[in-house]
Amino acid sequence: MKTLLHIASLLIILIFNAIILNAQGTKADYERANNMRQLVKGKALNLTASILWMKGTDQVFYSKTTREGKQFIIANWKKNEKKLAFDHQNVAQQLRQGTKEVVNPADLPLTQISFPDSSKQLQFAAFNKGWRLNLPTNELREDKEFTERLAKGNRYWGGRMKEDQHKKSFSPDSQWVAYIKNYNVYVKRNGLSEKEMQLSFDGSTGEYYDSDMFWSPDSKKLVAAKVRKNEDHTLYLIESSPSDQLQPKLQTRNYLKPGDALPQRTPTLFLIGQKKMFTLPASLIVNQYDLSFPDWRKDSRSFTVEYNQRGHQRYSVIEMDATTGAAKVLIDEQSKTFIDYSGKKYRYDVADGKELIWASERDGWNHLYLYDGITGTVKNQITKGDWVVRKVVIVDEAKRQIIFAASGREKGQDPYLVQYYRVNFDGSELTALTKENANHEGTFSTDSAAFVDQYSRIDSPPVTVIRSAVDGKVLMELEKADIKSLLTIGWKMPEVFTAKGRDGQTDIWGIIVRPTNFDENKKYPVIEYIYAGPHSSFVPKSFQTLVPYGAQELAELGFIVVQMDGMGTSNRSKAFHDVCWKNLKDAGFPDRIAWMKAAAKKYSYMDISKVGIYGTSAGGQSSAGAMLFHPEFYKVAISSCGCHDNRMDKMWWNEQWMGYPIGPHYAESSNVENAYRLQGKLMLIVGELDDNVDPSSTLQVVNALIKANKNFDFIMVPGMGHSSGGDFGEHKRRDYFVKHLLDVEPPAW
Repeated sequence: MKTLLHIASLLIILIFNAIILNAQGTKADYERANNMRQLVKGKALNLTASILWMKGTDQVFYSKTTREGKQFIIANWKKNEKKLAFDHQNVAQQLRQGTKEVVNPADLPLTQISFPDSSKQLQFAAFNKGWRLNLPTNELREDKEFTERLAKGNRYWGGRMKEDQHKKSFSPDSQWVAYIKNYNVYVKRNGLSEKEMQLSFDGSTGEYYDSDMFWSPDSKKLVAAKVRKNEDHTLYLIESSPSDQLQPKLQTRNYLKPGDALPQRTPTLFLIGQKKMFTLPASLIVNQYDLSFPDWRKDSRSFTVEYNQRGHQRYSVIEMDATTGAAKVLIDEQSKTFIDYSGKKYRYDVADGKELIWASERDGWNHLYLYDGITGTVKNQITKGDWVVRKVVIVDEAKRQIIFAASGREKGQDPYLVQYYRVNFDGSELTALTKENANHEGTFSTDSAAFVDQYSRIDSPPVTVIRSAVDGKVLMELEKADIKSLLTIGWKMPEVFTAKGRDGQTDIWGIIVRPTNFDENKKYPVIEYIYAGPHSSFVPKSFQTLVPYGAQELAELGFIVVQMDGMGTSNRSKAFHDVCWKNLKDAGFPDRIAWMKAAAKKYSYMDISKVGIYGTSAGGQSSAGAMLFHPEFYKVAISSCGCHDNRMDKMWWNEQWMGYPIGPHYAESSNVENAYRLQGKLMLIVGELDDNVDPSSTLQVVNALIKANKNFDFIMVPGMGHSSGGDFGEHKRRDYFVKHLLDVEPPAW
């Protein structure tokens, strides 16, 4: 009997130990997740950052990680030598004296680093102050002007310059001054008591001339814009718990929303000596979303403006002759869906406008075109193929060559990986400057002769070299990352995974993040981090010790975390991108679901009967939308500061993708209108002072869910702006997934 009891006791202990061993969402998992950032810190060596070319030299400044901390290095590729940029101990001591802060010489907190004047003066920010370091002498002093700029902080993104009717505009030769008086344009001789000259007579309170005026280089002509003003849209925010008083405060922002009226500008040309006036024809600039300030030709023969029509389906470059006032359209870009003016627009005027280099998706991919600047006709397409020009880096007019970044050209590679190329204006001699199967980030020298190339993948550590900008030849290897110490602690690189999308043909690319104690014999619920904003693509492509947005920390609790770029996001074909048009609720979900099903078919430990999703801002809209439009697949969602109804969010972003005028398609994509569809578990998080996305957007979802008698969770964080909820929100997010996907009660805080 005792033997049987002993055997039974042993079995109970073994079963209990097995449960503990295989447990997920335990206190130990939480501790590991909370310590993950500290655990990986300093484990990856020779990672480079803060890369700068020193003006007028063959030298590169950069920082790198070492076993002791961080070093700042200067490399000279022609001499093939590297040295410390300065005495770290000495600079730390001077910072301690200037700030009374604790400063570690091996981890100097230098940010916003630059060489503003010369290669000898290093400017940086540290401890909320600006500094100048004389590199030859190691002498450090505070840069008070820089300190003042830091103190002013970031301006509100939606802030607009207030009209100053008293501002004066002086001609380049300083002979004339232009100003606004009684809403009209006046000029007079600068510094003389000569009688003023009234140039316009049709200004009024409702349609006045803007005091931002633009003189021609020869000082004989002036352009001013007549403005028909719009009404502001005021966003009201209540700060419930201010630090300096008991009672709440009311804050306001000027915050235009889709459908609001916009100012309309009419450029007007004044010929001072001839007392003539020409107005740009209204038919060329009707229903403006935006009209740029005039850009004068250097020889004063004409000026150009860029016109973005409301709805973003027409974008034009218009030129006005400064002698006759005749206006013509040089470039007239049109689309049946949208023109991605905020992400892909590029223009470069060659030889003072004799030619123009222009970016367009007219053939289905983002490419460069060469225009005749006189006739406005296309001379030739510069780049062509089923790939995407991502950025123009250098235009060399003398050599008639362009250096640019692109993705998707190299077959067999992830189509989002950036490579660098050189091409002639006529499209000939396209030369790859980088070829390695990696994401390349180039920093070019001021003379365009060389560039620093940092290349890596999310699953391949970085290499940093200096290359020739002529043929891509490696001139000097700077650093090669060492991640052996990372691997010894159980750290795992994310896996790059690709599967077919909704059409069964298009590759969808993403990553799979596993916990450091991963056991393929376990079952892991799957959590997707989503950001499906059409303005870019979002799956990280370069090496990182921690995947962003808390993915690795969430994985440590016992999950597989995934991220992918579905249709409707950018940096692929125009057709891939157009899926989002007037249809933001799509968010690439058919592609995402197909991708996860394919991953689960390959990896049986991925339990897609338990799928969670989280996101912020546009990702907040999508994560909540997953529960409304795809409840058969997604079971738990956490949505932070979502733009849940595109009529409630900022104008520029929403009209770019949802179009203008406002129509029923806005309501069709609204989480408010569709709140009654909710199934599964949903948590909404919002900051009360969010001035990026109106907090009322979230509160209207709350209201609709209450009216629909739905069960959900809601957190409003006092004093917080646009964020995922801060540390409190992160903790609640982890607990929510642990409770509802693992069926485990989270440990006490």
